[in-house]
Parts: sequence; C-alpha cells; structure tokens
Amino acid sequence: MQADTDDTVYTVVRNDEEQYSIWPAARELPAGWAEVGTTGSRQECLDHIDTVWVDMRPLSVRRDTAQPG
Repeated sequence: MQADTDDTVYTVVRNDEEQYSIWPAARELPAGWAEVGTTGSRQECLDHIDTVWVDMRPLSVRRDTAQPG
C-alpha cells in the first residue's frame, strides 16, 4: 500500500532553455539541468515555479521572436 504523503525533499531545477522542473534533492541531477536554489516539498517547489516561470516558451523561441524579422 502506498502512503498518501510524500516526504521527499525536492529542488527546483532549470535547463539551458530556461524551462523549470522539480527533482528529488537527494538524487544526482540529469545532464543539462541546474539547481536554482529553491528546495522544499513538492508543492512548495511547484508554487515557486508558478511565480517565476511566466513565459513557458523555450529561451531559443523567445530570442527568435524578439529579433526583428
């Protein structure tokens, strides 16, 4: 039987395209991802992402659309 609580500590991570995710803090990060300095419960990390990730487009797309064409 699976417990309803998640005691895992997560960290907020971001890749080179400035896309965010969460990752268990005790696990090694996958290639291409870096910690941004926020750790906590799953919900705390997701709440942080909601406040900082206001433009979901990858960085390369934002750059392309910002240049006059």
